Amino acid sequence: MAKKIKASVKLQIPAGGANPAPPVGSSLGQHGVSIMDFCKKFNAQTVDRKGETVPVLITIYVDKTFDFILKTAPVSELIRKRANLKKGSSNPGKELAGVIKWQDIEEIAKIKMPDLNAYDLNAAKKIIAGSARSMGLEIKE
Repeated sequence: MAKKIKASVKLQIPAGGANPAPPVGSSLGQHGVSIMDFCKKFNAQTVDRKGETVPVLITIYVDKTFDFILKTAPVSELIRKRANLKKGSSNPGKELAGVIKWQDIEEIAKIKMPDLNAYDLNAAKKIIAGSARSMGLEIKE
């Protein structure tokens, strides 16, 4: 028999760095989930992704058990790493924060393809390029 879903929670947590402090503790504690159990499982699965922010979708059931799905790193983080930036432009469209190549955009699109709402690689590249432009980056060939 299928379990009845109580809640669904989305969080962005540093890889291997989940702890009972907020946002994890406050988000899961209100649903009665064992916070330490989640932290141990999450940290074990993300130990090889140190330095990344990992989006996670947690499904909480009525019997206080949970499942979670790990997603790929946010697009903005991947773009900042490829372009060697600390942050995007504070005034995109008017000020340039840096430059990124189409080759880098294609590599990011391949990484993010499972999480994007795109049918093919070209559509995924357009999504990534739009994010790069909104961060104030110029796209070069």
